Amino acid sequence: MQPIAISCGEPAGIGPEIAVAAWTACRGEVPMVWLGDPSHLPAGTEWQAVATPAEAATATAFPVLPRDFGAPRVPGHPTPAHAQGVIDAIADGVSLVQTGQCSALCTAPIHKEALIDGADFAYPGHTEFLAALAGRDSVVMMLACDMLRVVPATIHIPLTEVPSQLSAASLTDTILITHAALIRDFGIPKPRLAVAGLNPHAGEGGKMGMEEIDLIAPTLDALRAEGLDITGPLSADTMFHPAARATYDAAICMYHDQALIPIKTLDFSSGVNVTLGLPFVRTSPDHGTAFDIAGTGTADATSMIAALRMAAQMASARQTESGPPGGVLLGQMKT
Repeated sequence: MQPIAISCGEPAGIGPEIAVAAWTACRGEVPMVWLGDPSHLPAGTEWQAVATPAEAATATAFPVLPRDFGAPRVPGHPTPAHAQGVIDAIADGVSLVQTGQCSALCTAPIHKEALIDGADFAYPGHTEFLAALAGRDSVVMMLACDMLRVVPATIHIPLTEVPSQLSAASLTDTILITHAALIRDFGIPKPRLAVAGLNPHAGEGGKMGMEEIDLIAPTLDALRAEGLDITGPLSADTMFHPAARATYDAAICMYHDQALIPIKTLDFSSGVNVTLGLPFVRTSPDHGTAFDIAGTGTADATSMIAALRMAAQMASARQTESGPPGGVLLGQMKT
């Protein structure tokens, strides 16, 4: 396998620290190469400059495709001077994957305010920027761990706007993209999807809202007619206990917290953010820059390690119809 490209993310956050820790944990298991300014790595880090990603396979220290961001790192204090370097590292990572020099992209957390202040960054976040680089109009955010996969149909919008943002077209796109990714990237030949309702008790037959009757149920019926294995709309408060989770491979939720609260409750440290619908594999740790602990040596690299391992398995699944080689398939979740 070609190495996984790791974009450095916000230098003032914990990105450099967890990247080095992940390399130490996954050395010999997951090949990787880091795109960033080596002066931003934790003090004492043994690193090795490589001219191409292929050289990372034989690196004896943390492999770096080096670049100069023009300003030192001050943990906990982002500087706009780093913004263009952070953006370029993401774009270069995409290019390396698209040209086959890397097998997947794993992105460290960014700080949008610094990117806007320093480089007029025009995107709400990583997901939208990656979609633009890939020329894709519709992508989907999945959060995944060993026990659960969740997909929010709407993401970072006020709760009051969720009903107006839901539509048959957008919900259909979300479900179809998720269904295709479970087959291609997770080695699940016949995905089972569970779809939550929007309202308490999935609307209680219209007594607590009509979105289930007017929008969600007809959309699911149409997709079932196309052969998809879908249950719902379901009451969200009964979807996430162990017996329920055993009946599906991914849960489609109607809004951000409906999806993220259960997965962060089940596995706060090991959740992985996956962008579905891209022509390449992209994962990310499911946390932010953690400015409050940056530079203290206390950052937990568990999510970054999980993101790299998941990226490697997804890349392998795309390379073979039989799914990831060896071990337990990603489709075989714990309940």
